[in-house]
Amino acid sequence: MKFVNENEKLAMTCSFYSVIANLALSLGKLVAGFLANSAAMVSDGVHSASDVLSTFVVVAGVKMSNKAEDSEHQYGHERMECVAAVILAGMLVSVAFGIGYSGYDKAFHSEPSELQVPGIMALVAAIISIVVKEGMFWYTKGVADKINSGALRADAWHHRSDAISSVGALIGIIGARMGYPILDPLASIVICLMILEAAYEVFKDAMDKMVDHSMEETDVEKILQVIESVKGVIHADEVHTRMFGSRAYVDVEISADDNLKLSEAHNIAEAVHEAIEINFPQVKHCMVHVNPVSELEHDHSKEIHRKC
Repeated sequence: MKFVNENEKLAMTCSFYSVIANLALSLGKLVAGFLANSAAMVSDGVHSASDVLSTFVVVAGVKMSNKAEDSEHQYGHERMECVAAVILAGMLVSVAFGIGYSGYDKAFHSEPSELQVPGIMALVAAIISIVVKEGMFWYTKGVADKINSGALRADAWHHRSDAISSVGALIGIIGARMGYPILDPLASIVICLMILEAAYEVFKDAMDKMVDHSMEETDVEKILQVIESVKGVIHADEVHTRMFGSRAYVDVEISADDNLKLSEAHNIAEAVHEAIEINFPQVKHCMVHVNPVSELEHDHSKEIHRKC
């Protein structure tokens, strides 16, 4: 429970900073976009505004995923984070199409004389946005990796997509100021495509966790090392893992001497169970099955291993 509470506190702190930064950025970019006549910057401001709503979705997802088990949800609520990530992906897609359509309409359905050259204010706003949003991406991603939060990781990529969209806006604004005003609305179309790519990555990560995707191979290898370091374990026979939202379940089969008493075999299994849950905080539960192995089988197995 302590692990869960600490994770929730980190997520809430990160989300608070995200809301404050996004509100300031969104307001600044929208004002700069309207005053400097930049369609790309207005689109970028709308994207930042959507980040505020996405952060509230993250907060709700983290809160619900950390609820304790109950009679109707005996395995907990961790997958609610995946649901939040899927909602975020849908929001990204909606924002992307809105921005893309606006850019397309202005680029191809406007008279050349109607395309305005953006002012210097839009240029400055784009540069500030790139720096701030990239910093927010790395900060949020760092927290997400620390607590293994899919929803927070999705929010981090939302920040990155905003930074990328600001790069597109910057290029469009510079091009428009150099005498090619159509580049400003065209930048909105490029921004649309970049946001769609980010939405796909967020959706894919959420789906992997919702369909019992296994843990990373490097983590499984470390689990095997931990198991075989436990006194009384002859070797690890099988390890199966599955993600459950931001947490994981592990099923293990180990070999132990068949001459052991039932209580001794149980103690070895319990030691393996505790070692895994201590060394891997993201593991919510570990089930250990003990296979009896005779001394002859054990010696034969070691002999084959040496020949190999």
